[in-house]
Amino acid sequence: MMTTQNLLVELFVEELPPKALKKLGDALASQLAEQLRAMGLASAESVVTAYATPRRLAAHITQVWRKAADKAVQQKLMPVSVGLDASGQATPALLKKLQALGADLSDPVAAVAALRKEGDGKNQALFYDSLVSGATLDSGLQEALLQAIERLPIPKVMSYQLESDCDLPGWSSVQFVRPAHGLVALHGSTVVPVKMLGLTAGNTTQGHRFEAACSPVLIAQADEYAATLARDGAVIASFAVRRAEIVRQLADAASKLGGGVKPIEDDALLDEVTGLVERPNVLVCAFEPEFLEVPQECLILTMKANQKYFPLLDANDRLTNRFLVVSNISPTDASAVIGGNERVVRPRLADAKFFFDQDRKKTLESRVTGLDRVVYHNKLGSQGERMQRVRAIAVAIGQQLGGPALAQQADCAARLAKADLLTDMVGEFPELQGTMGAYYARHDGLGDEVASAIEDHYKPRFSGDELPRNPTGVVVALADKLETLVGMFGIGNLPSGDKDPFALRRHALGVIRMLVERDLPLDLDALLRQTSPAFAEKINPNLAPLSDFFFDRLSGSLREQGYSAKEIDAVLALRPQRLSDVPKRLAAVRDFAALPEAAALAAANKRIGNILKKAPDVDPHVSEILLKEAAEIALYSAMNNVLPSANSQFESGDYSASLQTLAALRVAVDDFFDAVMVNAEEADLRLNRQGLLKRLHEAMNRVADLSKLAS
Repeated sequence: MMTTQNLLVELFVEELPPKALKKLGDALASQLAEQLRAMGLASAESVVTAYATPRRLAAHITQVWRKAADKAVQQKLMPVSVGLDASGQATPALLKKLQALGADLSDPVAAVAALRKEGDGKNQALFYDSLVSGATLDSGLQEALLQAIERLPIPKVMSYQLESDCDLPGWSSVQFVRPAHGLVALHGSTVVPVKMLGLTAGNTTQGHRFEAACSPVLIAQADEYAATLARDGAVIASFAVRRAEIVRQLADAASKLGGGVKPIEDDALLDEVTGLVERPNVLVCAFEPEFLEVPQECLILTMKANQKYFPLLDANDRLTNRFLVVSNISPTDASAVIGGNERVVRPRLADAKFFFDQDRKKTLESRVTGLDRVVYHNKLGSQGERMQRVRAIAVAIGQQLGGPALAQQADCAARLAKADLLTDMVGEFPELQGTMGAYYARHDGLGDEVASAIEDHYKPRFSGDELPRNPTGVVVALADKLETLVGMFGIGNLPSGDKDPFALRRHALGVIRMLVERDLPLDLDALLRQTSPAFAEKINPNLAPLSDFFFDRLSGSLREQGYSAKEIDAVLALRPQRLSDVPKRLAAVRDFAALPEAAALAAANKRIGNILKKAPDVDPHVSEILLKEAAEIALYSAMNNVLPSANSQFESGDYSASLQTLAALRVAVDDFFDAVMVNAEEADLRLNRQGLLKRLHEAMNRVADLSKLAS
């Protein structure tokens, strides 16, 4: 086979959506490589490198052949009885099949003689062996490109007219993420003449819009792509390299300012800015210090979201009046660029200051009645109605956890928690809901407990987020999430596939985390039952699907934490209502499973369960008079010795000790099953033995269903 060369493909386009850039670049490279491997033009060892800048998507693939190897193909045609007549000559059906396969029929006798026969008697069939020519890179890359472009995860497709046909409206309309203006396809140094989106491949591209050393930029060899673009085009082609360069420059610029100043950490912003520049140049800018009177969350958000700037924090994580700009140009004198960015950010900060000043002229309390005019859901009413439901739920939970004092604090926080939705600041920046409510609550003199609860009642907002800081915040956060879950399940708005518009999965995990990590003495189903009445007749009161949903989410969360499927199944099979107990139960099961007695007891427990399924109504009562066999007497005696201790340990929450105490029953259980016929013919003996096993089964399965540990 001929030697391989490395392949480069680049699609030069107008500015791509920055948030989707990395995904688009990775997808193009991986799809191309996958298609070429499938055609035999690339191998499993081929290394794929993706490139992505605001104006290009490219892929470099090593070890690509100019032509794939020929492939031997064996095709079953038909039974011999169908393909050959009595004299051994080809039937019309066989000749038609051979013709369709492209066989040489200039000599039909020779063509038939070349066929292979396999099988015996009536099962004998005719096979046609041929050598299929391998795909060429010209045709294979063309097909691979078509497939890769079609499968790109394009957020929104554009339709545009090809330049060559712009005088013929409606002709040659092309659809792609952005209009494409150039195509490069190089196998080593040889151009592969493929066509795509109205373009024909060549070996030239465009560099930086303003700073390229030459135009066009000639790519002489596939392996020189990144180096040539950097040298002649002033472009860092690799998304990862460009991102790392931005990180380096941000840190360097901050360190030069001294005083422990550091740029804010935000991976999403970093990815987006990497998608906006081809050669980054970080500059230091500043704004007037008086803007720092505005809550820093507002200033940080407007700088990041609207301007894509990196705010600078001091050593105490307080916002400074300086920020970093990632420019796409590197002029000798950067003062004009710095001044321009400072002028642009000033009106944004002034707006934030205006909103903050205006909002503080009205109290949160004065805004509460306005929630009645804000629609929450057409089946569940307004935000005002929702607020009243959350209040009722919060008061009930607060009373359980901390009595009247906590219930009163929770009621106050729940009443005001959504009031900031009606402020100008949250209207402009919805991401600040809760945060602004806390600032305005402190301004209104409501104190830190209520203010923090207003801010924290949305927590945890995402996986790994912190929980509410104080008991009031925990109570209101629980009430808010439970109201959403019970309400949405009650009207049939369940998550489906990857669609979860009301973030019910996240809300359920938030409730689970608070119950577990705050070790709250609350039972799950009881919580759901006391939430339901707040909706009156608005919802279906059947809470079973929501309870199942919680345990599904809990199971998934525990798997992510590293627990085995058997451990999780054993504990959750009992549907423990006190979720804060689940980690202790799992630890106990893990300890038990490590004991030498565990396997035998788990198997015995499974056997007992199967026996009791046929006698579900048996009473766990044992009559000593009816104990006949030595093995059942010994088991009864062992249980009387062991169960009181195991039960006491269970009641005190020492689940590991309880299970380990039960392990002492192994020998007695094994002897019982070896020597005793449970289903005796005499009814009284049978019921007594079943009762003995029922009592044992209940004791063994208080922590977890041990039968789930049986292999």
